[in-house]
Amino acid sequence: MSLISALQFLRLNEIPEAWVDAVWDLEFTKRIPLDDTIAGHLSVNGTLQVNSISSIIWSILGENHVSIKSLVAVLSFFVLAGKAKKASVQQRVSGLHAASLYLLLLGVQGSIAAKVFHEVLLDTCSDLTSHCWPQDSRKKRKKDGPKSSQADGKRSRPQWKDTPEMEVNEADDEEEEEEEDEEELHFSAQDLVKIRDAVVLLVQSLLRLLQTFSLKDRPQSADNCTQIFSKLLHFEPVTGEMTFANPHDVTQLRSVPEMAFCGLQVLCSSKHGDQKESLRRVFHQLLYIILMMNKGDRGKPSLLIPSQAVLSTRDQTIHFVCHLVNELKEIALPVLQILLQHICFQMVEKSDFRSHGAQAVGMLTSQMTSKDYACFIKWLFKFSNSSKMVCRLFSVDVVMVLLEQPERGPQECQDPELSCFLPHKFLIQNLLFARRVDESPSVQGHALACLAQCLELPSFNVTRAVHNLFSASMNAHTLWTDWQELVSRLCRHVYTESVLICLINAAKENLAHLLRRIKDSKTHVRKSALQVPGKLKCYHFKYCASRCVIPLSLENLATLSERCRDPAVSVKKKAMQCVAELLAAKPDSSMVQKAWLQSVVSALVDPENSVRDKALEALDQVLLSHLKPYSASLHLDAGQRLTWDLLGLLCSECRNLSWYFSRAFTIWSKQNKFTEALIGNLISHTEADHAAGAWLLLSKVTNVTATTCCHILCVMGDIAEHLNKDTKDRIVADLMSWLKTFTLSLDVICAAVETLYQLGRSKEIKQTQAFLSLHCGELMSVCEAYLAGVLLRERGAQNLNEELMVKHLHTLGVASLHCPAKVSKRTVLLVESVLMIHSDKLAGQEELPASLSQFKANSLPSRVRAHGVLTLGKLCLQHEELVKKYLPVFARELEVGTEVAVRNNLVVIMCDLSIRYTNRVDNYIPNISACLQDSEAVIRVHTLIMLTNLLQEEFVKWKGSLFFHFMVALVDPVPSVVSLCEYCLVQVLLKDNPEMFSQHFIECIFHFSDYNKHKSYNRFPQSEREKARFSLKGPQHREKRFRIYRFLLEHFTDTQRFNITVKINQTILACFADEELQLDADGAEVLSETFNILSLKEIKLQAMSAPIESTEGEEPEDENMATIVKAVLQVAQKKVVSQVQKKAFIENTVPLIISLKSLLEQKRSPVLRDLMAYLHVTMQDYRNEVKDLFSGDEQLAAELEFDLKTAEKESEISKQVDNCSLTREGSPVRSAALLPFIFATPQPPRPNTLAARLAHTDR
Repeated sequence: MSLISALQFLRLNEIPEAWVDAVWDLEFTKRIPLDDTIAGHLSVNGTLQVNSISSIIWSILGENHVSIKSLVAVLSFFVLAGKAKKASVQQRVSGLHAASLYLLLLGVQGSIAAKVFHEVLLDTCSDLTSHCWPQDSRKKRKKDGPKSSQADGKRSRPQWKDTPEMEVNEADDEEEEEEEDEEELHFSAQDLVKIRDAVVLLVQSLLRLLQTFSLKDRPQSADNCTQIFSKLLHFEPVTGEMTFANPHDVTQLRSVPEMAFCGLQVLCSSKHGDQKESLRRVFHQLLYIILMMNKGDRGKPSLLIPSQAVLSTRDQTIHFVCHLVNELKEIALPVLQILLQHICFQMVEKSDFRSHGAQAVGMLTSQMTSKDYACFIKWLFKFSNSSKMVCRLFSVDVVMVLLEQPERGPQECQDPELSCFLPHKFLIQNLLFARRVDESPSVQGHALACLAQCLELPSFNVTRAVHNLFSASMNAHTLWTDWQELVSRLCRHVYTESVLICLINAAKENLAHLLRRIKDSKTHVRKSALQVPGKLKCYHFKYCASRCVIPLSLENLATLSERCRDPAVSVKKKAMQCVAELLAAKPDSSMVQKAWLQSVVSALVDPENSVRDKALEALDQVLLSHLKPYSASLHLDAGQRLTWDLLGLLCSECRNLSWYFSRAFTIWSKQNKFTEALIGNLISHTEADHAAGAWLLLSKVTNVTATTCCHILCVMGDIAEHLNKDTKDRIVADLMSWLKTFTLSLDVICAAVETLYQLGRSKEIKQTQAFLSLHCGELMSVCEAYLAGVLLRERGAQNLNEELMVKHLHTLGVASLHCPAKVSKRTVLLVESVLMIHSDKLAGQEELPASLSQFKANSLPSRVRAHGVLTLGKLCLQHEELVKKYLPVFARELEVGTEVAVRNNLVVIMCDLSIRYTNRVDNYIPNISACLQDSEAVIRVHTLIMLTNLLQEEFVKWKGSLFFHFMVALVDPVPSVVSLCEYCLVQVLLKDNPEMFSQHFIECIFHFSDYNKHKSYNRFPQSEREKARFSLKGPQHREKRFRIYRFLLEHFTDTQRFNITVKINQTILACFADEELQLDADGAEVLSETFNILSLKEIKLQAMSAPIESTEGEEPEDENMATIVKAVLQVAQKKVVSQVQKKAFIENTVPLIISLKSLLEQKRSPVLRDLMAYLHVTMQDYRNEVKDLFSGDEQLAAELEFDLKTAEKESEISKQVDNCSLTREGSPVRSAALLPFIFATPQPPRPNTLAARLAHTDR
């Protein structure tokens, strides 16, 4: 459309001059309505689209008597109409066309003289695109999104996922509230195309204007244009690669973002003022695009969702900045330094934003000269020590990106003070590794994780720099080469040897620090630290086989294995990966092999499924995948050698892992891992040097564990059903001949009899019984004949073969389990005779002595008697009448027996009998638990294990004194027994019964004080011998009692702590206050014990004193927010808990304390001192409310206030004395003790109240 046609359409001659003057007077800030007739004409279909204007426009306007003032006023009418929020499509298009026409007029020479220019109208026209394009009205859709999701019954997503921005300013919220009643406008695809074409026309007009119209004296307009072009970068996606060359014709630009970049480049030209200032202005706007933020007019910048469009715009912006730097060179480099610093300072904590930001920094620094790059690294070093955690965290990300770039040599920088910042070694040692001691666990963990990643970079200098941090055995030449420049610069007269010693010591300290971080309390730190050892070891064997990075010591390997049992799942997985890397790096090391087995095999019973799966996968890859047919002519490859070495360890030094290893085969069998080919491969190895490992695997396939010979027997038993009758008979004959020789070991005898049972088993039960009666009965007859020859003949035991006697007894017991019908009275009496010499028994006497020790002494060794007890127990398992007969004898022998092996076997027998004959053995559980105080530690350990198993399987209940016997085991003199007892109680039994400790706590107070006058507690029957053996009464056992109390309270929940405090008030303090319990010597001891327990710090609610902990397992960017949320919740929780606790204290405790204090004062009881000590500890939390809490006893309140103030003053004086020091030649000297003040007259003794209080509170 030509300009003349557009002017005719506008009918400027009909526009009233008064309206035009009013528009100019308001400076185009408000739309003034026109006459309805004229407005109706202007609103009909028409267009103001003008693509260009000739330079003779002013003469044309003059010839047509067109008022420029009226023209500008009418154009502003269209512009302001299109800017309205409820503007129609036609109004928006007309407004964009009018704005484009105004900009074209302004670009014609003479526009200033013609008074066309107005700064407000220029800014309004330039920014019209943000008002006319409908995507900018997204505030409406933000409110509608959650409504629709709720209407669909779906859970609403977080706000930052529903909106283009992650944060919304308060000002936007206010605007939304104002627009609640407005109707949402909908645009069709054709409407959007019309508006987009009009936007393109306007942007092209703005570009033409900037090419001719200078903004040098108009900085505000230059700022507005910069902001407008920055917004347009997000207008639409750009297809294809973008070039930033400045075209001669703006119509050649394909997309709006390309036009925007062109406009920004034009604004940086000298035509629009100082280029440095223009660059600063442009970079300031591009900063938020690089950071993926939306910088509004008000409020803080908000994060954008890192969608593909946002990331694409960010990448284009970075390339544009690089293009400007290449074009402007020296002018742009100082401004680029500022841009980089702002990127670093304004970075947020989220990992994806940090990652993209670091990549941007890396790309931009690649455009720098070496001197400017060194200056930035120097600044980055200072930045890495910022007080803000996110700054230190981001500095690590930047270092990792810079390490991937080619290293710059010191010779590239002429400034010697800056050249030291160029090598990658400086980045690793001074920026990255220095963060290992950061105060934030997130930064520590991230730095250690990045340190491990450095070892995977292709740069040899990077990996060597990391290696040098930990290498404690480097040669002098290498060390001196690396540090010569630093040493020469620091001091010219330092001996080389002393420098090397310092560096080696520093490497050792770095390694020790790394191992400490592996044991750190924070999950993220432990996980990150575990990545380093494996990577270091891999690097060591790849590049520097002659030097050792981390010594393969048992201590270091034990540290890694321990992390495989870490409470955090992610740490366990990382530790297993680390040990696997070590095994791959050094498969021939026996120590590494053992560490790998300890780590992986034990993980098969981990409660976490993913950990078990990882362990199974590792075992499959290392053990099963390398099983190939054996051939003597072929050498084993590295993988096969490792497999058989590991299996050999499982057969010898690591046999304790056999049970865990069986779990893997149980799972693999369900997965059909054991194919015929695999079993055939194993069988082919049974005649090789490593046959033990092959038989181990074959036995595991059958789910049985034993020695190598036992493995073979078990395999034979499991395949028995597939053998023909002749083969079975031949094997049975061989087994019987071997068993009758009694040359087999005890384990093999058990396996052989079990295999015999497997070979004789059939579908017919009678046939099976007949087979067992024949063969097992024959074995029993042979054993009975031998025993009779030894026991019944005179001097038969003089030349006794102890080993042969034991094997006969063992065979008799094992065989009797398979054919109980063959057990005769003679059999029982023969076994009984092993324990005594009593010929009358065989003649028919039936009475038994009270215990085995009361039989007539015989000359049989203790080992034979111990196995005789085991055999007698096996006979009892199949005959209940024998249990009834011998059980009292067994119980009595536990009390008075002197032989350790016999007592130990009796514990095992009675616990096994408890499983089969639970009701009969139940009455003898106190006799078994009494062995927890046996004089021999091995018996105490076995008793603890056996009783724990019975309790876990619920064959035994917590009745009578059993719980208190376990408690006494907590203070056993042997630390290993204490540790085992703690494990059994906490890790096994408490998990099944979480209320176990709290249910027995009150009774512990009465039981361990030996107080039985309470009507409900400590009323169960106990023998005098049992009381004496487990007694903890008296001041000499006070420390043991409180160790038990502390242990129980430490494993209470806060709910249990609160309830137990209330229960103590009701069942102990109230009974003494109401004089239901007499305050005699025993009562005073119980009451004193109670006050001391209430003073323990372990009984205080953890919610009131627990520090704020970061969320385990959270990523670093989420940890800060998680910590803030947890802190807020913890403060609220503390407030609620404090109110509940205070209410309970006022209602339940205070009246009892006042009553007890009065009673104790009347009786002048020494317990009053414990009561006051308890109040002193408790009132620390209510020191400002003493008078209110104890309003019923003003004297007590006054005493407490005075006591608290005195203690506070004494504490301050003590701190001042401790902080006082004398300095001599700059070194602090311990302050001398203050001499006591000497009075002129004798003074009464003054007790040390602070020491007295500490004696009662520090318990």
